[in-house]
Amino acid sequence: MTDPLKDKYSAGEQGLGYIYQPRFALLRLFELSESTELLIEKDDDLDFIHETGAKALASLKHKAEGDRLTDLSTDFWKSVRIWVTRYKRDGCLEANLTFFLFTTAKVSATSFLRVFVSRPERTDADDAQTAEDALGVLAKSNSKLGAEIRTEISPLDETERRDFFSRIVIVDSAPRISDIPQKIMDVHMRSIQRRFRPAIFERLEGWWNDLTVDLLAGRRSEAVSGYELSDKLSTLAGEYTSENLPIHFAGMFPVGEIDATTDGRQFVVQLREIGVQSDRIRNAILDYYRAFEQRSVWARENVLVAGEMERFEDRLVDEWSRYRDVVFEELDEDSAHPTLLAAGRALYRWADLESGNLATLRIRERVTEPYIVRGGFHMLANARPTPRIYWHPLFLELVGKALAESK
Repeated sequence: MTDPLKDKYSAGEQGLGYIYQPRFALLRLFELSESTELLIEKDDDLDFIHETGAKALASLKHKAEGDRLTDLSTDFWKSVRIWVTRYKRDGCLEANLTFFLFTTAKVSATSFLRVFVSRPERTDADDAQTAEDALGVLAKSNSKLGAEIRTEISPLDETERRDFFSRIVIVDSAPRISDIPQKIMDVHMRSIQRRFRPAIFERLEGWWNDLTVDLLAGRRSEAVSGYELSDKLSTLAGEYTSENLPIHFAGMFPVGEIDATTDGRQFVVQLREIGVQSDRIRNAILDYYRAFEQRSVWARENVLVAGEMERFEDRLVDEWSRYRDVVFEELDEDSAHPTLLAAGRALYRWADLESGNLATLRIRERVTEPYIVRGGFHMLANARPTPRIYWHPLFLELVGKALAESK
């Protein structure tokens, strides 16, 4: 069977190249000064703008493992074709531009391109030789690309050609797409506990990908700064502390329709028993969904300490039981059905509208999202076989009868 990674018709590397662009941009913006600004697909794959106005244009190439960059590699010369047009557009010698090729490939040891990899202090004579070598390579090319580049370069005089090629840097053996997350976590997230870094990186990259889509789609026109990236990382990291927990499901909705009239789960049945209307039941289903999913994420990310959720639920039950005792205090075995319903609705109204704002019920001090508490009540009301909380004063008796009949 043909290995798709080695199949010459495979588009795997090309596909990785598209995904590589935002991920590498994230890494690079971390590496540069916070005042640096980034644009995507403007003058090049990536434009990095210094606070002085200087701009670095970056071409990105994610190549198959083992690839080499040689004299006539199209990856390099396609970038040169882009760069020389930008150079001329911005006034040649007056242009405030530098040019970078970031490639996962390695520059061949025998290629003249190796001079672009390490740019120590160079003399005018060195730069003149580099320009001469580049033009010599171009002269040997019979390709359409080579002809186009010669046409673009021909208007430049000797000084401009030397200046243009002196601005080019090749960064070879750049991190591969799969290596970037760990590199970011190891180098740029050191202040964050190691066990939380993967979860925070996942959320950071999700935000970053949405942001880059907005840039590419034109929904955002201003550049992204390193300050904005640092602020976002700080905000996310602040959710993974002893006083806080990450919130993922605010404003989220389950897949599919919410049917408040036919949902058979016990917490929904309880609400129907006290005559809660469908719109409010729908809100209850949303709170349950968000709280349930949130707990699943917390468990997966291992952000809770041992017994924390159990203590949180015990606190909810204790507070509910205290309010229940007050609301049900005047009831007795002869209370009329409307009176029982009114008491149940009063108890639920407290849980629905007031409990979510009570600091004493928060799982942690800075976890203020109300669905955590409200959804917690619904999860306790959904416990089987016997709910830990209920709204209708006689609901436990109804459950008991149902269990007895089922036996």
